[in-house]
Amino acid sequence: MENDLKLKLEQLHQRVDALKDQINTEEATKNAFVMPFIQIIGYDIFNPTEVIPEFISDIGTKKGEKIDYVIKKDGEPILIIECKHWKEKADAHNSQLHRYFHVSKSRFGVLTNGHVYNFYADLERPNIMDDKPFFTLDIANLKESNLKILENFTKQGYNLDSILDSAEALKYIKAIRSEFEKELQEPSDELVKLLVNRFFEKPLTASRLSTFREYARRAISNSINESISYRLKNALSMNDKIPSQQQEETILPIDENIETVKAITTEEEVEGSQIVKAILREVVPSARIAFRDTQSYFGVLLDDNNRKPLARLHFNFSKKYLELFHNGKDNGEKKLLESLDDIYKYRKELLATVEKYQQNYLVTESSNTVS
Repeated sequence: MENDLKLKLEQLHQRVDALKDQINTEEATKNAFVMPFIQIIGYDIFNPTEVIPEFISDIGTKKGEKIDYVIKKDGEPILIIECKHWKEKADAHNSQLHRYFHVSKSRFGVLTNGHVYNFYADLERPNIMDDKPFFTLDIANLKESNLKILENFTKQGYNLDSILDSAEALKYIKAIRSEFEKELQEPSDELVKLLVNRFFEKPLTASRLSTFREYARRAISNSINESISYRLKNALSMNDKIPSQQQEETILPIDENIETVKAITTEEEVEGSQIVKAILREVVPSARIAFRDTQSYFGVLLDDNNRKPLARLHFNFSKKYLELFHNGKDNGEKKLLESLDDIYKYRKELLATVEKYQQNYLVTESSNTVS
């Protein structure tokens, strides 16, 4: 079920990407993007007892207010959906969904722009929609954990008790993670005091607090970078089983004086770099292939030399690109990747890049010999 759901959502994402520039209205967004999503989660959009478009709801003194979609199961509303144009944010601020939720018997509401789906509940006050979603699904960035949650909303797998049991946890884990990430970027006075008071016995003056804030920021940066480096080295070691000394040579060393975290290596970047490395090892030893992660891209280098880029992975956005350097240009040529397996399509170009550097080396060595 989960794999089938993922495949259909990936196909929907491709559809959204291909058609969005031609979608000029909210109504077109609903028809082209949202209705297919409702079908994907198992509901019959042509059955008016199951999916009711433009559901009329009286809200206080306002008569005839309409909800974009109401989904029913066993005759009871289980989900209300409000749609926005795909260019708008799927943000519930000043949204009609708040008002719809109040008069609906449904426990869940969805606000969507066709590619991001925000799921809301009434965890804080009964029958009043929470200000923040407990679950967000972005079809451009599908995660296994999110697919498991979405399964509980499908017609076949709908489980109210299961959703309610996990909704509160999802809501507050998301909120805690958001606050934690803020602290990583800019430690608050509260966090600095909490840490420093455990080992520093003197009074914390404003000047000392400012100094310790900078120390805390650097300490957190170093800790995260070392953790990433350790995980990356382990991943490479598992794949290649090369000696530890060579393994260390392929990893960007940790700068003890680093001030901020410039990049965070993702699992996709590790996996993508390993595909590139597997191709390159046909013609070059593993120890000569190095990796460097930056804020903009994940780089693959020959001999850990910035002047010898083999490829760059641009995975920080919804669309993923492989940058190639086989034409001998300083700026590479970007290729759109639908999946990581698409990297194998560019085997010839990757090998050509290595050959280019080796030919340049031979020419240089020949010139030095003649001299």
